Amino acid sequence: MSLCLCGYSPALFFSLPHCSFYASKPLHPHLPHAPHPPAIITTMLWQPPLPDKYTRMTEPQLVSAINARREKLGDQVVILGHHYQQDSVIQFADFTGDSFKLSQLAAQKVRETGAKYVVFLGVHFMAESADILAPEGTVVILPDMGAGCSMADMADYDQTVDCWETLTDTYRDMNVRVIPVCYMNCTAAIKAFCGQHGGAVCTSSNADTVLKWALAGGTEPRADGETIKILFLPDQHLGRNTAAAMGYDTLTDMCLWNPRNPDDTDADELKRSTFILWKGHCSVHKLFRPEHVDQIRAMWPDVTVMVHPECDHGVVQKADLTGSTEGIMQAIRAAEPGSRWAIGTEVHMVNRLANEAAERDVTVRMLSDCQCLCTTMYRIDMPHLLWVLDQLTGSDDGQTPAKIVNQITVHPEAKKWATVALDRMLALVGTGNVHPPTPSPASTS
Repeated sequence: MSLCLCGYSPALFFSLPHCSFYASKPLHPHLPHAPHPPAIITTMLWQPPLPDKYTRMTEPQLVSAINARREKLGDQVVILGHHYQQDSVIQFADFTGDSFKLSQLAAQKVRETGAKYVVFLGVHFMAESADILAPEGTVVILPDMGAGCSMADMADYDQTVDCWETLTDTYRDMNVRVIPVCYMNCTAAIKAFCGQHGGAVCTSSNADTVLKWALAGGTEPRADGETIKILFLPDQHLGRNTAAAMGYDTLTDMCLWNPRNPDDTDADELKRSTFILWKGHCSVHKLFRPEHVDQIRAMWPDVTVMVHPECDHGVVQKADLTGSTEGIMQAIRAAEPGSRWAIGTEVHMVNRLANEAAERDVTVRMLSDCQCLCTTMYRIDMPHLLWVLDQLTGSDDGQTPAKIVNQITVHPEAKKWATVALDRMLALVGTGNVHPPTPSPASTS
């Protein structure tokens, strides 16, 4: 299986065994180009249907078979489970957490045990991050290649280069420097772009720290008379909420960049704004609306509403607290007995937190009754997990040799620059996971 982005031109090559793709523009004009790509097949990651035997197995059969394969592989494999993963799958995880934490834990575990394989029960960009951070030679596997991230897909490399060129032209005669900051939930190509252009990666818990670093000039202190502007991608909401909490006006200090229609943003807006927010969003957190906060307060006047900063600014303004995935978990685990909480994030994580908190007489529920689940992560199920483990072990009778399927690898040049962007983030000191909202004008979403 192979694929590439549209266009037959020299390109930086990012490889995924069973899935190869190209960016039609290099990360930098002075970087060497890869060979011309082969004929274009598709622009979508595609997962072949599983053999019938996997889909016909009962849940007990799947559990037994997965456990048997894990026992056979022993310390050779590390399984990572994201907090948003469904219960039937996350039970097999050696570690649970958010995407970056899991990648760090996996890298540490591989160094300690010499594990050969990392199986990521998450989505594509998370597996890329694991490959970036893992020791050389580690094989990172995604059980279903169709498990992508709609937010990450909203910012592709070519669009980012086009945006950068527009910004460069707009500020050409001005003493302006643009620093790109990307949210962890983006592709390795976007992380690499930020690394090569003086920017950094951020998480939802340290976005304010990274933005302050960038506004001060980032890798090069801001010069007298110089203006710093931030290109924040791919999540407009995290960028807007973080900048608003730092005291910036959502109407006058920020503008929205629409990669599908760049003419939506005129030059005057770009010149006026400190933050250029990429028009991307999380399909899960976008489902929460301000009226959901009003409804839960009408039901439970004493409720504490906590939402993820990927939510719309109007929701964040009505909430009591915002917090990253890990921050939300920490808040609930520290909650006083008898307290009631409404949480605005993915449903599987909230349900597990609710069951855990109930044992301490803490009531937790979803902020909304809408089906706020990560449907792409939902593609990772027990049949797909068993399938990739079966390939790693081979058949018990020795007739079918072991092989690797669905390996995720990032091209060394992209890995190098993505690591630079991640290292810049790690060099900064975080400011915590839980933040109260800061009043500001209505957002322009």
